[in-house]
Amino acid sequence: MSVRRILGVDPGLRITGYGVVEVRDGALRLIEGGVLQPAAAAPLAQRLVQLHQAMVDVVRATRPDCMVVEELWTAYAHPQTAVLMGHARGVLALAAGANGVPVHDLAHAMVKRALAGSGSASKAQVKGIVVRMLGLAAPPQPDDVSDALALAIAFSNVEAQRDRFAELGVVMPQRRSRATRLA
Repeated sequence: MSVRRILGVDPGLRITGYGVVEVRDGALRLIEGGVLQPAAAAPLAQRLVQLHQAMVDVVRATRPDCMVVEELWTAYAHPQTAVLMGHARGVLALAAGANGVPVHDLAHAMVKRALAGSGSASKAQVKGIVVRMLGLAAPPQPDDVSDALALAIAFSNVEAQRDRFAELGVVMPQRRSRATRLA
């Protein structure tokens, strides 16, 4: 029997959504979902400390086998957003890594493809799939929680497909990081 816990994280400095799913022989079960909200009026350094500590608490309470975080992306017109999101992603990854939890990332379009079959699926479509796959009575609120659960479910789908190919002796190429592509 194969059991794996996946912690999905939708990072943000104001609201970070998280969701933990358990995958047992291909069946998904919701363990926990919620939001982390550092004090909005606090200085950046203090918000990062609060975000880090809150994620350490989640990691220790839920004991995930891995964490998947949405890949950093921002419009070129807003580079400051990327820098701030990088800070949030860094302390979240530190919380996991310092507790022995490997960290992975998925692009937003990959999450949509893995769940809905199209990288241009709407937020409503993805949310509906999360509800259906986890057997929930209502969509998780706020959207940050639904997005985090979508990340965890998509990662489980991507890993399951990678495992199926490996059983057939086919090695799927690992996606190269942006830094590697630029080199």
